Amino acid sequence: MSAWSRIREDIAAARLRDPAARGGLEIALLYPGLHAIWAHRAWHALWVRGLRFPARAGSQVTRWLTGVEIHPGAIIGRRFFIDHGMGVVIGETAEIGDDVMLYHGVTLGGRQRDGGKRHPTLEDGVAVGAGAKILGPIRIGAHSLVGANAVVTKDAPADSVLVGVPAKPRSRRAGEDTRAILTAPEYVI
Repeated sequence: MSAWSRIREDIAAARLRDPAARGGLEIALLYPGLHAIWAHRAWHALWVRGLRFPARAGSQVTRWLTGVEIHPGAIIGRRFFIDHGMGVVIGETAEIGDDVMLYHGVTLGGRQRDGGKRHPTLEDGVAVGAGAKILGPIRIGAHSLVGANAVVTKDAPADSVLVGVPAKPRSRRAGEDTRAILTAPEYVI
């Protein structure tokens, strides 16, 4: 997929998920969450080529400019959207699937100092509410929803709703469709 196609896809995903979005140009110019994601792609490319210091330096400049801190080692899928952005922190070994959405103040952080996998994995279609903290090398199953200010420290199966401190997963209730904010028939501008 070309860089231009990927940018168009990102803009379409933002438009889908943000009811305040008025147009592609506004999104491209004024959405710091997208700017952080676009910059992350460049820094991640340096990181995987072994250019660790320039990658980290670039990610810090992006953090100063956008308020979003994404470690260049994090692996991020397609159509990822950060709404509002400020205060989001994504750690080095975090893995984020396709069609994931984070609100402001979310932390995908570690709980240990040992090497290896220290940060969470969010599978496809996960949505994370404002201020939520997902900590440690845990897995949040596909199409799950993490409530605002929840603190998640244990794995959750697919299609879970996680709320509370500490968060406890529950299945969706009959007729409850938390995927509505993340699904659409196509991504077209």
